[in-house]
Amino acid sequence: MEPARNNHLIIKRLGIDTQEEYYVYVRSDCQVVRSEGFESQTRVSVRKDGKAIVATLNTIHNPLLHQGEASLSESAWYALNCREGDTLTLSHIPPVESFGFVRGKFYGKRFTRVAFQQIIRDILAGNYSKVHLASFISACAGDSLDLEEITWLTQVMVDSGMRMDWGKRVVVDKHCVGGLPGNRTTPIVVAIVAAGGLTIPKTSSRAITSPAGTADTMEVMTKVDLTVQEIRSVVDKEGGCFVWGGAIQLSPADDLLIKVERAMDLDSEGQMVASVLSKKSAAGSKMVVIDIPVGPSAKVRTHLDALKLKYYFSVVGMALGIDIEVIISDGSQPVGVGVGPSLEAKDVLRVLRCDQGAPMDLRKHALQLAGPLLELGGRADKGNGIAMAEQLLDAGIAYQKFLAICQAQGGFKEPGTSKMQFDVVAPRAGTVQEINCRLLSKVAKLAGAPVAKAAGLECPVKIGDKVKKGDLLYRIHVESTGELEYVKGFLKSQQSIVVIK
Repeated sequence: MEPARNNHLIIKRLGIDTQEEYYVYVRSDCQVVRSEGFESQTRVSVRKDGKAIVATLNTIHNPLLHQGEASLSESAWYALNCREGDTLTLSHIPPVESFGFVRGKFYGKRFTRVAFQQIIRDILAGNYSKVHLASFISACAGDSLDLEEITWLTQVMVDSGMRMDWGKRVVVDKHCVGGLPGNRTTPIVVAIVAAGGLTIPKTSSRAITSPAGTADTMEVMTKVDLTVQEIRSVVDKEGGCFVWGGAIQLSPADDLLIKVERAMDLDSEGQMVASVLSKKSAAGSKMVVIDIPVGPSAKVRTHLDALKLKYYFSVVGMALGIDIEVIISDGSQPVGVGVGPSLEAKDVLRVLRCDQGAPMDLRKHALQLAGPLLELGGRADKGNGIAMAEQLLDAGIAYQKFLAICQAQGGFKEPGTSKMQFDVVAPRAGTVQEINCRLLSKVAKLAGAPVAKAAGLECPVKIGDKVKKGDLLYRIHVESTGELEYVKGFLKSQQSIVVIK
């Protein structure tokens, strides 16, 4: 093999998976590292055949690579369309000037529209490392963004990707800000609303800080990573869809931010509004119902916080030309029984099939969201939307529409079941007084959700239920003994998640 010269390195494949993050690997004594003054974790430009990406450089202190060789993470390998023996060029990247706006925010300066434009441009170009992204997210956290800043950020995020136009005046959608285990109303609402004759092109995210997002739940029943052309075909045929928004370029900067927010377990209100409404606007939605659950362990803790969020959604929605209706709901306990992709999917199917054992709280909440959408879209008179939604559900029309949408997206399959279960029972008789939603979600995530689709938990009890000693409080579902032991260890360190008095 001919040795590499100057800042050229011959590529060798090591098969390192770093998800979507780009990494380049070189020897610690590599001539390029010495001559260019690179250090580990430096952001560098990696070029091959005229195409370039920005990657994080890592150094290797063993013989995995020979002198003059380099390797790439799998995502970077595919981005540059590499083959063994190709030649890479490494070089410095200019300073990320837009990061000055982020530093300024920490010292009390407001973001401007131009600042957001430059920041989002650099994020999409790959110039922001995970540290840069985490800093930007932190700078926007809490009450850091005022209403004008949130509006600018939302508009810039919409402009960063493609937009869908359905050629219709009435295009509806719904969104829940999250924070509750279960609460998987979206598949039910979409089925009802599409069955009622409205257009509802639902794009959803995967889990950010929860054990399952709508896309994770729907993925156990049908294909969700559709192309734009496939989405148009499904919606034209059936009136609605259940797709993962990350598969298409709708507000693509939001997808990059969500990955870091998930790792930080952080979902600030300003970026929440920008994230939700940028996706709705880009998807072509004209009328949106926003569900804000409020509870002591939900994402939104007080009614006053919900009213503030409602105001933000309404004003930013107006700036984007979206008619917003906000519903503030009870977030004191989980909605439904299952928590985790497959378990939530089973709840959805029980409601749509009108099974005798269907969780009634999930059914009721889905109807409370579907009704206003039918009214906003002109299919039901004011005050009659919930009755129309209930009729579509009870007659089986919504379930048939759900199956039709799934078939149009690639087919329907029944959710799977976990390999092992572990029951947590009542230590004493009494009345369920409190359910800690955050800890319950934590248990479901430690059990493996959402990565392990059948993992999670079932919580059949509700606040106010009377229980006897030994009655089931919640059942944990896992795919391996290692995860089960991990969850058991966590439970020993916690006070009661379901409080009985």
